[in-house]
Amino acid sequence: MAPTSTPVRRSLWTRGGAHDGERRIPEETPVALVHDASTTAVMMATPADLEDFAVGFTLTEGLVQEVRQIRGLEIVETELGVEARVWLEPGCGAALMQRRRQIAGPTGCGLCGLDSLAEAVRPAPRVAQDLRFTAEDVHAALAALGPAQVLGSATRGTHAAAWWTKAQGLVAIREDVGRHNALDKLVGALARDGEKRAGLLLLTSRVSVEMVQKASVLGAQAMIAVSVPTALAVRVAEVAGLTLIAVARSDGFEVFTHPHRLAEVDFR
Repeated sequence: MAPTSTPVRRSLWTRGGAHDGERRIPEETPVALVHDASTTAVMMATPADLEDFAVGFTLTEGLVQEVRQIRGLEIVETELGVEARVWLEPGCGAALMQRRRQIAGPTGCGLCGLDSLAEAVRPAPRVAQDLRFTAEDVHAALAALGPAQVLGSATRGTHAAAWWTKAQGLVAIREDVGRHNALDKLVGALARDGEKRAGLLLLTSRVSVEMVQKASVLGAQAMIAVSVPTALAVRVAEVAGLTLIAVARSDGFEVFTHPHRLAEVDFR
């Protein structure tokens, strides 16, 4: 697979003048998501964890309901990019036709190619209601997130999505130049692992509506993001029963929906 980052020469301009040097920057490559031998989407993505990406995309786009409905997966490198070839169980064709995309998806684009406005704001699945956690848990999860961002630390140019549990700490993390891709990769990684764990979903990006939709497919009951949510994301999270925490920093965070899961905080 291609490298995830590349060192390049550049000049640094400061008040003291210009200085030649080098910076490591992230790679991106076209990744075609191919289902049952027909292209569903072409996304620009970081060339890593593409099996996870293919599985996560297939789940979050509603092409299958369970990972067992994926009967085959192959990653094929070509001169122009990468094909993630996915074969689905018979009977998944109707969902595939409804969600078909045949365009290039720019980095960070989450809604390109949707066939209708209704699909863009489709309801997110309702999530379970049994999770409880504390403010200390939120801060512990955030503290673990930064050091785990290997590609982000090297390039300062990628997003991350991670899963944290109180018992195990940071269970999984995936990085990508696209925030939606990072979340799809995480969804795929957790689905392929197969073990259900109650935990916190961590994002280094802002929260738009499609991030909430993908999180609810994952079954996440709580999402913690370092940036702000959109108003539509808040409304969809409210209906889905998802606890949405954003603007999360080491000194505090803001809770936008379903604060009942967060213990030891007086919301009166």
